[in-house]
Amino acid sequence: MKTFLLAKQQLGEILSSCEMIDAQSLECSTKPFNHSSPIPEYPFYMLIETSGSRVEHDEEKLHDFLNNSMESGIVLDGTTTNESRKMRDIWQLRERIAPGILYDGFCFKYDVSVPLKHFYDIIPAMKERVGSLATKVCGYGHIGDSNLHLNVSCPEFTQEIYKLVEPFVYEFTSNLKGSISAEHGIGFLKPNYLKYSKSPEALDLMREMKTLLDPNGILNPYKVLPRNL
Repeated sequence: MKTFLLAKQQLGEILSSCEMIDAQSLECSTKPFNHSSPIPEYPFYMLIETSGSRVEHDEEKLHDFLNNSMESGIVLDGTTTNESRKMRDIWQLRERIAPGILYDGFCFKYDVSVPLKHFYDIIPAMKERVGSLATKVCGYGHIGDSNLHLNVSCPEFTQEIYKLVEPFVYEFTSNLKGSISAEHGIGFLKPNYLKYSKSPEALDLMREMKTLLDPNGILNPYKVLPRNL
């Protein structure tokens, strides 16, 4: 969190991306594809991108930020680049996580939003809950939006691990005053869990608006609202 707060302070208006990636997530992005990370192994990584209008000014601010964060001990190692090929390669480390974790067999995937101070809390809690039934419990995401992608991988789907994961993931998120879906939407799979993010009054209002605007239920049917509404 200190790294992100320092990035906001020192990079300001040119800060366009700030991604947190834990060690197991990075392993999903490298090991299955026979790739390596440009920096040594650590528990956590931050991918920071700037998008200002003056290249030299942006590079100077980014180098100053990296030097300051390393001198203060917040960051232990890092690398910067303005070469398009290297930038693409670094972003691929993040983008390969989703397909890479499927090499474990099966993956329960969740997209939650929680207060920044609790950004990573669900990972150790889930690890303790599922124990050796899971191959990996890992997370990565847009720390600037407090949006965490939680992955629980296992050799194959079983009811045993499913019942340990759900509804625990939604209950835990709700207790932190978070949202059960940060960017992927509610869709078909989560309507019955919407109660963990919305009050009964909010759900009633949503139902009334849906009935008013779509009385025949033909617009995007069977999604978002719980079936019993």
